[in-house]
Amino acid sequence: MNKRLTVVVSGRVQMVMYRDFACRTARSLQLIGEVKNLSDGTVHIVAEGEYSALTQYSDLLRKGPILAHVEKIETVWTESIGDYNSFNIRYD
Repeated sequence: MNKRLTVVVSGRVQMVMYRDFACRTARSLQLIGEVKNLSDGTVHIVAEGEYSALTQYSDLLRKGPILAHVEKIETVWTESIGDYNSFNIRYD
């Protein structure tokens, strides 16, 4: 059964390749969804897939790439909606 994980990551997470890290990691875990920077300096992620892959993904997001400093991660679990076909970085 697929789940949806929505995450907001705070700290030094913009301008440190965090979106790229989140995208590559999600793809390696066969997750679908998107990652984007928000204007308040946080990173917003929506990922769908197997629960075990999503829990592993959440743990990896807490660490982030080497230049990042994750201070806080907020997670919300819901049922998968099926809005995505792949995992992508959203630029807007």
